[in-house]
Amino acid sequence: MEGKREVEIAPSAELAAVRGAEIFLEGARRAIRERNRFTVALSGGSSPAPLFRKIAGQAAASHIEWSAVHLFWADERCVPPDHPDSNFRMASELLLSRLPAPGPVVHRIAGELPPGEAARRYEEELSRTFPHTGIPVFDMILLGVGSDGHTASLFPEMEAWEFQERFAIAVYVEKMASHRVTLTLPVINNARHVLFLVTGAGKADIVVEILAGEDRARYPAARIAPTKGVLTWLLDADAGRNLRHHHGKM
Repeated sequence: MEGKREVEIAPSAELAAVRGAEIFLEGARRAIRERNRFTVALSGGSSPAPLFRKIAGQAAASHIEWSAVHLFWADERCVPPDHPDSNFRMASELLLSRLPAPGPVVHRIAGELPPGEAARRYEEELSRTFPHTGIPVFDMILLGVGSDGHTASLFPEMEAWEFQERFAIAVYVEKMASHRVTLTLPVINNARHVLFLVTGAGKADIVVEILAGEDRARYPAARIAPTKGVLTWLLDADAGRNLRHHHGKM
């Protein structure tokens, strides 16, 4: 299944989260069975919150050895881990705190450090966890997409999102006045499975632009195309409502 792309549309955001949890848990079971561990990068924003709740709700009965799970983040805001804007904090509250003991190995981005230092330390953490692969090979990376086509903290106006030699970089998002650390495109595209979870009518226009538009290459999210893995776009009916008119172009 090299370079495969799938688009799934669930009837509702709730059912999209249910399906996302199913994909996550099955991916974890398969990776642990085949490679004795499951390496996954989580995302922030509003879309994954229901997904995290669904995973947590099924965790105890999932037959997953959670201590074999390695949790990373696709990006992080440069704030302390207890800050309301912290992606780590959201995942910790909705998912990590509800997983069976002893729980997963957590590799958070140290957002409380200066951005460049946080990115450097995160790269070192990635190199320690993936010592023999060159570019890290995640089993799964969870992503969302912004209405401007950004994903992780890779934004259309940035030249940095094409950076090829780094695993993680510090970026400043001027329109949000926000320093962040993000995985780079080569790392994301080296994953075995990339799962976009996109919900809500507010994302319908950008979804069709990315998946079926004529000028899709200008959007960072459209540049996500795992070279040896599977790309899944999991949408709810609202986010996917315009796709039926463009099915032939996808």
